[in-house]
Amino acid sequence: MKHLADLLLLGDPRLYQTCEPVLESELPLVPDWVADLHNVMEEIRAKYQFGRGIAAPQLGIMKRLIYLNVDRPQVIINPELVAVSDETDELWDDCMSFPNLLVRVRRHKKLTLTYRDEHWQTHTWDVTDWRISELIQHEYDHLNGFLCTMRAIDERAFQWRPTPGTNL
Repeated sequence: MKHLADLLLLGDPRLYQTCEPVLESELPLVPDWVADLHNVMEEIRAKYQFGRGIAAPQLGIMKRLIYLNVDRPQVIINPELVAVSDETDELWDDCMSFPNLLVRVRRHKKLTLTYRDEHWQTHTWDVTDWRISELIQHEYDHLNGFLCTMRAIDERAFQWRPTPGTNL
C-alpha cells in the first residue's frame, strides 16, 4: 500500500513524462493502483484539507489512470478529451504534488471526455459543472506531463496556501 511519503513532489522528473495507456491485460492491476490512489488522497485530505482527484503518475504509476472522489469514487482509465468549450475561467489551482502552493490558471468551463471504467466499459462524459471540468483538466494534464505551474496565467500567478485558521 502506498502512502503520502510515496507521492512524487514538484521537481521529480517523472511528473513531466507522458504516461502510457492502461492495457486491457493490466486490468487486474487496476484495483491495487486505485487503492493506493485512494489511500494517498485520504492522507492528503487529513493533512492539508483538500483533494478531489489524483492521477496515477503522482505515485510513480506511469499509466493513464485518474481517480476522482467528489461525490463518489470514480475510476477513469485512458481518458481522451474530445472537446472543450471556448468559454474559460480562472481559478487558484492546487496540487497534491506541491500542497502548499496555489497557482492561478485558466481552464475550459465545459468538456467532453471519453474513457474506460474499471470494468473496461467505454463511457462518454459531457461535463458541464465547472468545478468538475477544471478538476478533470488538471488530472488529465498530469497524464501528459503537465503541471499547473506550467499553465500559470503570468509570473505573478503563485501564492502560498493559507494555513487553516489564519487570514493569510
